[in-house]
Amino acid sequence: MAKGFEMEGTVKVINEVQTFASGFSKREFVIEVEDGKFPQMVKFECLKEKASLIDDYSIGEVVKVHFDIRGNEYNGRYFVNLNAWKLEKSGSGGATPPRDGFTDQGAPPSHLSEPPADYGQSPESVSDDDIPF
Repeated sequence: MAKGFEMEGTVKVINEVQTFASGFSKREFVIEVEDGKFPQMVKFECLKEKASLIDDYSIGEVVKVHFDIRGNEYNGRYFVNLNAWKLEKSGSGGATPPRDGFTDQGAPPSHLSEPPADYGQSPESVSDDDIPF
C-alpha cells in the first residue's frame, strides 16, 4: 500500500508529543474538513522524527496533509491510523515551502511502512499502557 493520500482542512487540535517506554513517539492533530452539511473532524498522527511537522502551524490555519493509511491488529482489535508525512500551508501560493523532512517529494518516508519495534511481540509481553499507537 504505497499510495499516498492528501486532505485539506482547518487545524482544530494540536496535541503534545507522546513518548512511550519503548522509545516510540508520536504526535496527533485534528483538522476539520468540509463535507457538505456536516464537517468532519479527522485525526492524524506524526510518527517519530515527523512529530515536529506540525510545529509551524497553529489552530485555525488551513493546511494540506499528505498521509498514508495504516491498519493493524492488537489483542483482537483492529485499528486504522492516518500517518501524516508532509504538511503544506494552503492558500499561500507556494510561498511557504512544505515541511516534510526529506527531499523526495513523490514518496512517503520508508519508516512509515514499518511497524513499531514491539509490534510482533505476544500480547502478554506488552503492557496496556505501552501501546505503540
